[in-house]
Amino acid sequence: MPWQGNPDPSGVRSILRTGEIARPLGDPRAARREWTDESLMLAIASRDDYAFAVLYDRYADLVYSAALRVLADAQLAEDVTQDVFVRLWRRPESFISARGRFLTWFMSVTRNRAIDEIRALGRRHRREAPQPDDSESDTCLRIAAPGDDPLIEAELHELSVRVRAAVSELPRDQRRALELAYFGGLTQQEISELSHEPLGTIKTRIRLGMQKLRRSLQDRI
Repeated sequence: MPWQGNPDPSGVRSILRTGEIARPLGDPRAARREWTDESLMLAIASRDDYAFAVLYDRYADLVYSAALRVLADAQLAEDVTQDVFVRLWRRPESFISARGRFLTWFMSVTRNRAIDEIRALGRRHRREAPQPDDSESDTCLRIAAPGDDPLIEAELHELSVRVRAAVSELPRDQRRALELAYFGGLTQQEISELSHEPLGTIKTRIRLGMQKLRRSLQDRI
């Protein structure tokens, strides 16, 4: 059922069909374009397809670009984009607002889904390729295992927490530009086109954001 007003996401920890979503034109979508991502997700949890259509229009190009950068294949990137949005509609409760901003989470979901696609392709290729002998397989496993070190994993997790905390303290425009550049993988020109802002403005926001982020991280480490 469509929401009649902008839902208030404050205090909400998390948020809850398949097939194509009807995307009618008119006032219902126009009003929702002013809502925050978190408000749209709260409405989507109540099966508001107008809110879903607005969120799709807002981020479909960004999701496709991020997937294409990982996959380097237009058809696979389109498939991943469709799958990411279908999953969002099916399980909006997977976004937990208390853990961070929607855009950061959504870009992480997109990258992970694209990486899963690469792994799936690799498994299919390995099944079709000749198998190496046991000694060669053991060597490959040993080379591929450095990420299993629990100390390194713990240090990387701690660093990730510090970076996300520092990013969250940046002014909104600078934070969004950095998220699109480093979490979304977009170029400054692409961010300019997506945001409908001059390229010089985007460059300034990223430069100032990086300076503030660097100072913040120096204080935290």
